[in-house]
Amino acid sequence: MQVRVNGTRLWFDVEGPALVADGNDFRRRPTVVLVHGGPGSFDHSYFKPDFGRLAEVSQVVYLDLRGHGRSDWGRTQGWSLELCADDIRHFCDLVGIGAPVVLGHSLGGPIALLYGARHPGHAAGLGILSGFARWDPSRLVEAFRRVAGDEVADLARRSYAGEEVTDDEWARVYASFGPHHPDEERRARSPRNADLNAHGMELVRRVDIVDQLDRVRSPTLVVAGELDPVTPVSAAEEIVAALPVGTASLEVVSGGGHFTWLDAPERFWPIVTEFVRSFPG
Repeated sequence: MQVRVNGTRLWFDVEGPALVADGNDFRRRPTVVLVHGGPGSFDHSYFKPDFGRLAEVSQVVYLDLRGHGRSDWGRTQGWSLELCADDIRHFCDLVGIGAPVVLGHSLGGPIALLYGARHPGHAAGLGILSGFARWDPSRLVEAFRRVAGDEVADLARRSYAGEEVTDDEWARVYASFGPHHPDEERRARSPRNADLNAHGMELVRRVDIVDQLDRVRSPTLVVAGELDPVTPVSAAEEIVAALPVGTASLEVVSGGGHFTWLDAPERFWPIVTEFVRSFPG
């Protein structure tokens, strides 16, 4: 489905009902809005089918960010994280989602945090899954060095700095994201916006929204994989430290990499499911 939101058309899909029968009446369940990573290289589809299990306790909305997947791509130069954050607010208001639980993975993490900071209290809750609030190249390189050695760390440094690396070299970096990651078949579902990838990475390299996080008013769950070199545990700790006191909780998943739900599902899903379940509809 597509809707026109904030000057563009956004594609979304829905799994699970917001209302369920409860005796002679209906009971409202929370609605989860999933915000994927990127930029330009992913869309909602790598969440499927895994995040469908949240439909047992909530309605799940898969949203393609502007410039990604099946949403309109538009002008690359006009794309920004802030615009995507505002899109979440406008999208929810348009389709009638009150008090969403917004879960952002990877690049979806700072976008979800910006949404929370720019629209305080609009979300019932925020979940930051392998996310970051500040791009720190040295932190990233050292994390790759820790999990994959000096050679892969140097490849990661070059790639994330925008320098040319071969497909085989990038494959070595990607393989170090964690024990498991979306395979080629799953990644092939995502149309790749190469122009946005280049522009978006320039913006990512400048991300530092730490000083905005004190405006967030929604309870926030921050989940980090112990083995994640892209958004290491220290990046998650930085988010928690910057959020208002009492707002955030941190969960470090043992054995988890960047795609924590694939690496350690038996630890990841109870954490996230209970967080979602804690909100009334």
